Amino acid sequence: MTDSQFINPNEDTRIAYGSSVKLHFEVSLENGEIIDSTFSRDAPVTLTIGDESLLPGFEQVLMNLRAGDTRTAHLDPEQAFGDWNPDNVQQFSRTQFALIADNPEIGMMVEFEDKGKNTLAGIISAIDDDEIEVDFNHPLAGQAVLFKVQIFKVTPPGVTGIQLI
Repeated sequence: MTDSQFINPNEDTRIAYGSSVKLHFEVSLENGEIIDSTFSRDAPVTLTIGDESLLPGFEQVLMNLRAGDTRTAHLDPEQAFGDWNPDNVQQFSRTQFALIADNPEIGMMVEFEDKGKNTLAGIISAIDDDEIEVDFNHPLAGQAVLFKVQIFKVTPPGVTGIQLI
């Protein structure tokens, strides 16, 4: 290994694209309702910036932070789960829908396959005598969220070990 593959544990490493980051995070609505949190778990999670495990708006909050930093950021819908899009709401005839679910109910999640065999999840949002409406928007689309993070460790891109001094 070359020296560039090691990290000096005293280095002031900031989060950049490709960094491996050990952190706790929390996503909540503006009313305080917690959507997801790792703070109650024993161990923080580790992720790599740019590996698509976080949406770009969430990754942007992490940029330039370093071990020991905490931050809470307000993310508008377009920075988080996107704006609610009426084009993502589809109508299905009851006959067509009978192949998917026997007893559809409002709020029920259903899965469909698109032409490319990708799975699409939607929520039944309305039912009448002839049609069933399914909303394929992310459940948090159109909502602003708070993103809270506590950074424990930042490993720069390409680093594979720790240099012992």
